[in-house]
Amino acid sequence: MREIILGSTGIRSPQNAFGALPIQRISEADAVYLLQKALDHGMTYFDTARAYTDSEEKMGVAFHDRRDKITIATKSQSKTPDKVRADLEQSLKNLQTDYIDVYQFHCVDQCYKPGDGTGMYEEVLRAKEEGLIRHIGITAHKIHIAEEIVESGLYETLQFPFNYLTSEREIALVNRCKEKNIGFICMKGLSGGLLTNSKACMAFMTQFDNALPIWGIQKESELDEWLSFFDKTPEMDDEIKAVIEKDRAELTGEFCRSCGYCAPCTVDIQISQCARMSQLVRRMPSQDWLTPHWQEEMMKIENCVDCGVCMTRCPYELKIPELLRKNLADYKKILAGEVSVS
Repeated sequence: MREIILGSTGIRSPQNAFGALPIQRISEADAVYLLQKALDHGMTYFDTARAYTDSEEKMGVAFHDRRDKITIATKSQSKTPDKVRADLEQSLKNLQTDYIDVYQFHCVDQCYKPGDGTGMYEEVLRAKEEGLIRHIGITAHKIHIAEEIVESGLYETLQFPFNYLTSEREIALVNRCKEKNIGFICMKGLSGGLLTNSKACMAFMTQFDNALPIWGIQKESELDEWLSFFDKTPEMDDEIKAVIEKDRAELTGEFCRSCGYCAPCTVDIQISQCARMSQLVRRMPSQDWLTPHWQEEMMKIENCVDCGVCMTRCPYELKIPELLRKNLADYKKILAGEVSVS
């Protein structure tokens, strides 16, 4: 079993970490069972967020009396210092702890810096000085913002989408984090469910000794699979290379990273959400994405005029109109009950 050190934080974790976004979708008893089993069998890094409804609370129940055995990472998506402070205080309460190991700005649209006028960085720095958090981290989806974050030298960890569908630019980002001694945390290791060969996903990750993947887990079978790799870690071989090459050929065109560069749409389609709706409705609480609001937003896809403007903006050269229509067809089947998302 490999061990990952998250840069200057000194935090050590076994090669797989627990992503607690999906435990929103299961009962408290089932979530506590999974979390405690994960710890009992070697996982020590647990990632959650204020935005993940009751995920933090379930973690608090599971670990309130085992706090010294785990590393907790959580996040705030708020955009003002006061709201970030409120989120932090609520997270501490939910998690039943008096400190957060890695506290992260969540899904940022800019690299917060001291003196930038937002007061955001100053707020988390104050929380660190007060002992409420131990390390300052950040998560992003936009590659140019992630690159700015790394070069700023202000953050101890960066969490960013990373899997074998990503490009050389993302690989360069991981390597740059290593050079700068910044902990790199991989989200979307399964590309939101697009990738189904866990051995191939794991083998890809093992090529980067500074990258810690967090895997979203909501079933015991999923947990068992990642735990099994502690004993026998998949290695990159010809068979796995063939799987990766096949998936890249088939799925790269459907992989929306939600960077937002395509916006605004000429007919007001929310592309960055609608183009990955099939993933969202399966990985998040499905009822959140089946509301009248999102049904209306999805039906806007029928208004697409194939102007192609979005494709000229997409840094990944996605066939966005085609991707949108595929998601809409799947969404209609879900609404009609032809496809179950439970």
